[in-house]
Amino acid sequence: MAKSNIVHSPHPRTPARNRLSSVGGSAACWDQPPPGGGTSRGARPRAGPLVFGCRRAGRMPSRLPISPASIMASQPSRRLLLVSNSRLYGEGYLEHCEQQMRSFFGGKVNRVLFIPYALYDRDAYAKTAREKFETLGYGLDSIHESSDPVEAIRKSEAIFVGGGNTFRLLKTLYDLNLIPEIRERVLHAGVPYMGSSAGTNIATISINTTNDMPIVFPPSLEALGFVPFNINPHYLDPDVNSTHMGETREARILQYHEEPHTPPVLGLREGSILLVEGNKATLLGRSKARLFLS
Repeated sequence: MAKSNIVHSPHPRTPARNRLSSVGGSAACWDQPPPGGGTSRGARPRAGPLVFGCRRAGRMPSRLPISPASIMASQPSRRLLLVSNSRLYGEGYLEHCEQQMRSFFGGKVNRVLFIPYALYDRDAYAKTAREKFETLGYGLDSIHESSDPVEAIRKSEAIFVGGGNTFRLLKTLYDLNLIPEIRERVLHAGVPYMGSSAGTNIATISINTTNDMPIVFPPSLEALGFVPFNINPHYLDPDVNSTHMGETREARILQYHEEPHTPPVLGLREGSILLVEGNKATLLGRSKARLFLS
């Protein structure tokens, strides 16, 4: 296990019970709680944070807004590449994570199944994604072009879920009954899953910490539950010199943690990437991340 560079300290403007961490280049493991286990209401996690910076992490609260069966068992075959954003300023689509994509998909994957439901113009979105993946040596099939989306998931070698509006994305997955199919492929068949922005949001416990407007209403905010925490993509640190009076990302995440039994939230700054292999998570990319513990 790589040595962590996390330093815990209360933020001067946040309640004492909220702890923030900056994370960069760290690898860590988490432990899933046993059935019925976990910390009691109001209890703080153990000294190590859940996601990064310790060999054995603190346990999740026993009550979570998700079915325990979907994430609480150990998943040694789980492989995820969770990207904060599809584009960095001055660069092309997915250009900043090409190296990580090649390493992640490797030589065993020939074709990737693309899920473009987060954007309205799915044809144009699929064209953009297909051109990028073909330059990396992979064929790409877009699920919206399939007459049977469920069968497309079942036959997939790898899955890539693009960014856009998280509510639109999750609602479509529920409407087409694809949530259990994607869980089965990723958690049990070991199919590699890559998400960007909204596609990263839905890989977590819930979409409660998305930045998007609820332009449509999915039947539940519960997401795929591939990891036992939430993510805030495109995370921006508070600007002490800003005259903007609206809420910061930090303030919104702290409001979320005012509610009981809410999981940790990882703020992925633009350019940061989370690689998950089994129960190990490693932060990659050009930026650090910020971990919020309730």
